[in-house]
This record gives sequence, structure tokens and C-alpha cells, in this order.
Amino acid sequence: MTSQRTRDRLIQRLKDQGISNELVLDVMRHVPRHLFVDEALSHRAYEDTALPIGYSQTISQPFIVAFMTQALLEDGPVNSVLEIGTGCGYQTAVLANLFPQVYSVERIEALHKQAKQRLAELELFNIQLRHTDGNGGWPNPSYQFDRIIMTAACTEVPEVLVQQLLPGGVMVFPFDDGHDQTLMKITKTEQGMVEEAMIKVSFVPLLPGLG
Repeated sequence: MTSQRTRDRLIQRLKDQGISNELVLDVMRHVPRHLFVDEALSHRAYEDTALPIGYSQTISQPFIVAFMTQALLEDGPVNSVLEIGTGCGYQTAVLANLFPQVYSVERIEALHKQAKQRLAELELFNIQLRHTDGNGGWPNPSYQFDRIIMTAACTEVPEVLVQQLLPGGVMVFPFDDGHDQTLMKITKTEQGMVEEAMIKVSFVPLLPGLG
């Protein structure tokens, strides 16, 4: 169930759902998703579905990973990406295959350690990981990023993330209005933040503190 044929079926499904960026599709084809889930679930790794990874968290549905990643690539060259919510590290691995510098934070220490080990085993050395509260952004406040991606739903965007987004930068995140979650894309301009609502989604909530 982790064969190339199984992966190719997933890629065709992503294409059928509108993922058109060939770079994203190629990375999704080659990143070994089965290494980021429990061994008991590895036979389901290339299904287009979210799967549990423990600690009330999930590995995102491949379509959502591809869709969010594609959105990060739409607005010109990118040097650095900040990910809020490392989780198991799968989205992080996808990003690391597309962008020169990836920074990622995770509030749950056990997940942080697991992701760090998996990503090192894949020899992805352009990633910096921190165990910290994602509401505070990257621990060094002087850092700014071309792109920010959030893998947990917020009811309002933490102001520190807006501050850590470079001018012209883009943030993709799930927003929870109390009834539905919508994947949002905001672009930081000289006039302020330009918002674009994209698709309905379902993510775990962005929580404060460390776990």
C-alpha cells in the first residue's frame, strides 16, 4: 500500500481536484507519507484523508497539504517559510522540498521530537524546528518571513504573525468564525492586509501554551 502505483493514484486524485502546480505534485509524489503516521495506519498513508497522529492531532489530508502549499507558491519567489504547527512533520517535509529555508514550531513536545527525528532521517537539513507556542510566532522576534502557513484554526490572527510577515508576504491559514472554518490567504501590502477566502476546511484549533 506504499507502492509507487499507490502514490500515483493519489497524485491523479489531487490533479482531478484542481492541484495543477507540477512542483507541488512532484513533491507530493515523492515525500514518503507513510513514515509520518503510526505503523498500524501506514496502509492508509496514501488515501486522501486526514489520519490521527496522537495527542488529539491529525496529519492533514493530502489535498489540503497540496492546496495550501500551492497557494504559497502563487505570488513570486520565496526564500523563507514559517510553519505554525509542525505536527508529525509531513507538511514540513513538503515545504522543505520546495523552499530554501523552513522554520516550524510545535507546542506538543512529543510531536516536536518525533518530527525532528523523522525529518533528520530524510536528510532535510534546511529546516529549523522549535518547541514553542505557535501564538508567539518564531521565538526570535527579529525574524521575518516571505510566507507563513498555519496548520491549526484560529479565531483571530495573532498580531505577532502579522509582524513577522515581510512586506509583500503571504499567510495561509484556517479561520474559525464559530460556525465554519475557511482557509484564508492574506497578503501584506503597504495599504494593509488583503484577504482572500478560499475553501471550507476542518482543522484542530490553535491552542495556547505548551504540551
